[in-house]
Amino acid sequence: VISACEKSAEWQQALALLASMGQAVLQPGTISYNAAISSCEKGTEWQRALELLTSMIQVVVQPDDVTYGAAIGACAVCAKW
Repeated sequence: VISACEKSAEWQQALALLASMGQAVLQPGTISYNAAISSCEKGTEWQRALELLTSMIQVVVQPDDVTYGAAIGACAVCAKW
Protein backbone atom coordinates (compact mmCIF):
# COMPACT_ATOMS: atom_id res chain seq x y z
CA VAL A 1 0.00 0.00 0.00
CA ILE A 2 2.87 2.38 0.78
CA SER A 3 4.29 1.65 -2.69
CA ALA A 4 0.95 2.59 -4.24
CA CYS A 5 1.05 5.89 -2.38
CA GLU A 6 4.59 6.42 -3.63
CA LYS A 7 3.57 5.82 -7.24
CA SER A 8 0.77 8.35 -6.97
CA ALA A 9 2.96 10.90 -5.11
CA GLU A 10 0.76 10.71 -2.01
CA TRP A 11 3.63 11.23 0.41
CA GLN A 12 1.40 12.31 3.32
CA GLN A 13 -0.58 9.07 3.11
CA ALA A 14 2.62 7.03 2.80
CA LEU A 15 4.02 8.59 5.98
CA ALA A 16 0.73 8.06 7.83
CA LEU A 17 0.70 4.38 6.88
CA LEU A 18 4.34 3.96 7.93
CA ALA A 19 3.59 5.57 11.31
CA SER A 20 0.53 3.38 11.85
CA MET A 21 2.63 0.27 11.22
CA GLY A 22 4.81 1.21 14.18
CA GLN A 23 1.75 1.42 16.41
CA ALA A 24 0.40 -1.94 15.28
CA VAL A 25 1.93 -5.37 15.56
CA LEU A 26 3.59 -4.84 12.17
CA GLN A 27 7.03 -3.33 12.18
CA PRO A 28 8.03 -1.47 9.02
CA GLY A 29 11.03 -2.93 7.23
CA THR A 30 13.42 -1.69 4.62
CA ILE A 31 10.92 -2.00 1.76
CA SER A 32 8.28 0.03 3.61
CA TYR A 33 10.79 2.74 4.47
CA ASN A 34 12.09 2.77 0.90
CA ALA A 35 8.58 3.32 -0.47
CA ALA A 36 7.95 6.13 2.02
CA ILE A 37 11.28 7.82 1.23
CA SER A 38 10.59 7.50 -2.51
CA SER A 39 7.19 9.03 -1.92
CA CYS A 40 8.86 11.98 -0.20
CA GLU A 41 11.20 12.29 -3.18
CA LYS A 42 8.24 12.55 -5.55
CA GLY A 43 6.56 15.03 -3.23
CA THR A 44 9.74 17.15 -3.03
CA GLU A 45 9.88 16.59 0.73
CA TRP A 46 13.65 16.20 1.06
CA GLN A 47 13.72 16.97 4.79
CA ARG A 48 11.13 14.31 5.56
CA ALA A 49 13.07 11.82 3.43
CA LEU A 50 16.18 12.45 5.52
CA GLU A 51 14.15 12.24 8.74
CA LEU A 52 12.90 8.82 7.65
CA LEU A 53 16.45 7.68 6.88
CA THR A 54 17.54 8.81 10.36
CA SER A 55 14.53 7.12 11.95
CA MET A 56 15.30 3.93 10.07
CA ILE A 57 18.80 3.79 11.52
CA GLN A 58 17.53 4.58 15.03
CA VAL A 59 15.05 1.69 15.00
CA VAL A 60 17.69 -0.65 13.55
CA VAL A 61 16.18 -1.17 10.12
CA GLN A 62 19.01 -1.69 7.65
CA PRO A 63 19.04 0.85 4.80
CA ASP A 64 20.05 -0.49 1.38
CA ASP A 65 21.11 0.96 -1.97
CA VAL A 66 17.50 1.81 -2.80
CA THR A 67 17.14 3.70 0.49
CA TYR A 68 20.20 5.82 -0.10
CA GLY A 69 19.31 6.38 -3.75
CA ALA A 70 15.82 7.62 -2.85
CA ALA A 71 17.18 9.91 -0.11
CA ILE A 72 19.80 11.34 -2.47
CA GLY A 73 17.13 11.69 -5.15
CA ALA A 74 14.91 13.65 -2.76
CA CYS A 75 17.76 16.06 -2.09
CA ALA A 76 18.62 16.31 -5.79
CA VAL A 77 15.06 17.13 -6.79
CA CYS A 78 15.14 20.10 -4.43
CA ALA A 79 18.77 20.99 -5.21
CA LYS A 80 19.75 20.35 -1.56
CA TRP A 81 23.28 19.05 -1.78
